[in-house]
This record gives sequence, structure tokens and C-alpha cells, in this order.
Amino acid sequence: MTTSPSKWNVTDIPDQTGRTAVVTGANSGLGIATVEALAGAGAHVVLAVRDVKRGEAAAAGVRGSVEVRRLDLADLASVREFAAGWQGALDLLINNAGVMNIPESTTKDGFEMQFGTNHLGHFALTNLLLPHITDRVVTVSSGAHKMPGSPRIHFDNLNLTGEYAPITAYSQSKLANLLFTLELQRRLTESGSSVRALAAHPGYAATNLQSHDGSALRRALMRVGNRFMAQDSKAGALPTLYAAVQDLPGASYVGPDGLGEMRGAPTLVGRSPAASDPATARRLWTVSEELTGVAFPQPASVSA
Repeated sequence: MTTSPSKWNVTDIPDQTGRTAVVTGANSGLGIATVEALAGAGAHVVLAVRDVKRGEAAAAGVRGSVEVRRLDLADLASVREFAAGWQGALDLLINNAGVMNIPESTTKDGFEMQFGTNHLGHFALTNLLLPHITDRVVTVSSGAHKMPGSPRIHFDNLNLTGEYAPITAYSQSKLANLLFTLELQRRLTESGSSVRALAAHPGYAATNLQSHDGSALRRALMRVGNRFMAQDSKAGALPTLYAAVQDLPGASYVGPDGLGEMRGAPTLVGRSPAASDPATARRLWTVSEELTGVAFPQPASVSA
């Protein structure tokens, strides 16, 4: 996809020299496209990846200042280890990593894999790093948060035990990403912090995420869609980058401006009613603290 010159693109990213960013799931797809753009604008970017060798191979092709550190979001011990090893200021955390529509499985800590990786892992990582974060947190969600069938948080059965369906689990995790952003921003504002929490979604972007779908039929359909309908990963990363560098209000949600938010240049987009409910967001936060053992800390950037 070629973005119109009048539309926002990577050439509009302001100089990032002197800034440090962490991008999770950064060795392929949207992650590496995000790394390339930020590093190309002058930022020092840490690729937080589960497979260090793959991360190093990806980093080798990036122009700019980058490094690779191990992070497995499906293992809270790994999340804690990553955060404990962080020193100094962190301007930008991009919660990009995710799994999609996979067969039923669990994280090392026993959580349903999509909810545990996409939401709980990032929830713990963000709160553990928050004392270092000085600018913003961007979490990648999906249009799947408002799939037909009214996605919701299954508080009575978060692991979907006995009722697991890949799409249901994915939609729940992406809805959780938006509710997390909403409540995180409320807490940041209440604490007097200047740190902002934002969310973005890539529209329909061709990445290797779809190749792990638990349904052979959906994998086949997505191969066709990736070839003829989807935008590439560089275009898919634009909403994340826009949320990362533009002066936007906290809790903003960014997506493509095209038909059905499937492709196009980044713009502010709407959430579903379920993703806008502050009471559900607070309930999810409380449950997430209980499940991960990680609570909201004092942020690094607090106004006087």
C-alpha cells in the first residue's frame, strides 16, 4: 500500500533523538516495522522478544540504535526479570506483541494463552516499568474488540474453560487491551502524572500473526485476504506510530481512516460501548492485579 502524500506517514515522525523506546514482539510484522520507524527517526529502541536469536536477526537489518532483550509475556517470571533489569528513563513503551485465534493453551502461569499474553503480560510489564516511563504507553488492540456477538470480559470464566473458542478468546483479550488503556489513563490522571496511555489498531495488516490461527479454513481465507486485501506491515504500524509520537489526549484510540478501518492513514477512531465502560475497566484492573500480583505504582512523570 502507498499512502497519499497528504496523509500522515513515517516521514512525519518528529526527531526522536535522545528518546528510548521498548517494543514488545518486535522481531517481525508490526513490531519490526515500528522499530525501524522509531530507530530511523533517531530513537534508541529495545526489541523485547521471546526468541533472542530471532530478535538479533531482525535487529541486524535495522538502521539506527537498537538492542535486543528477552521477554516472554506468557511467563510472569520473565516479565518481572525484564522489568527488574531496566535502569534509567524509558520514554515510550509499545505493547505490540500478541497471539491471535490460536488453539486452546495456557501460559506458564496457567492463564488462557491469548488473555494471558495479550493482556495480563502487558498489564504486568506496564505497571512494573511505569516508575521509569516518562512519556506514554501505547497498547495495540484490534477491531476484533467489537466483533459480532458482543465481545465481553468473561469475569466468571476468564480462561474460557469448557467454552473455549479461538475468536472469542482473541476478542476478549483485545477488549481487555482497550479497557486497560482506559483505566490506566484514569489512574495516571488521578496521580497527577503527565504520562499518557493510548491504544491503536492496525486494521487488516498482512503479518505472520494469522498463520497461527487454530482453524485451517480461516488460515486459508486469511492467506487470500493477506494477498489481495490487506495492507503491509509498514502501513499497519502507522496507527501505533501515530499514537506514539503525536500530541493526542490520553486514552485516545488510533486506527486506519479507510472503509471499515481496514486500511489507510492513521486517525482517531471510536471504541465499542463495551470498551468505553469505566466500571468494567476498573473491575478488570482489580482482577488483573489479583492474577498477576502486580499493582499500579507511582509513575515516573508526576507534575508538581
